[in-house]
Amino acid sequence: GWPGPVMAGAPPPSAPGGPEPPPAPLQYSLLLQHLVGEQRRPRAWDPAALGGIPSPAKSEEQKMVERAMESCTFKAALACVGGFVLGGAFGIFTAGIDTNVGFDPKDPYRTPTAKEVLKDMGQRGISYAKNFAIVGAMFSCTECVVESYRGKSDWKNSVISGCITGGAIGFRAGLQAGVIGCGGFAAFSAAIDYYLR
Repeated sequence: GWPGPVMAGAPPPSAPGGPEPPPAPLQYSLLLQHLVGEQRRPRAWDPAALGGIPSPAKSEEQKMVERAMESCTFKAALACVGGFVLGGAFGIFTAGIDTNVGFDPKDPYRTPTAKEVLKDMGQRGISYAKNFAIVGAMFSCTECVVESYRGKSDWKNSVISGCITGGAIGFRAGLQAGVIGCGGFAAFSAAIDYYLR
């Protein structure tokens, strides 16, 4: 009679002294193909699956506060206050190292009193604070308007707003001063933006 059914794909038994059949592929190589090879599937990052804390939905009050803080008015006011403080500190510092503070041109040999020196330092600090506040508010408001108009947040916004701010300040002294102010403020804004980014 015929022998029993033969399994398909089974390698024929090697004859004694003949070539041995090729070894079966290693299982870990197949596993590596699925882990780091071509068979790997990217997995979506889901923090909740790893025990992340779900964030609650924002209330209307929180949304309203966020909209107010992102508005151009708030940014301009914040820059105005920051410019006032920075300008005042800078004015007092420059007055402190200036040897002519409290100097009376009518009596150049008289030593100024502490009250006169403090008065001059205060006046210079207030003057610098006002100028810095105006420039800060103008620049911040202009940048916010330009960014809203363009719909992009990149270095061009700083350059455009710097040119507008410098030009507006310089035009009070004439057309040439306005052009110089525009170029100077634009270059300074580009340098600061490049350094910060």
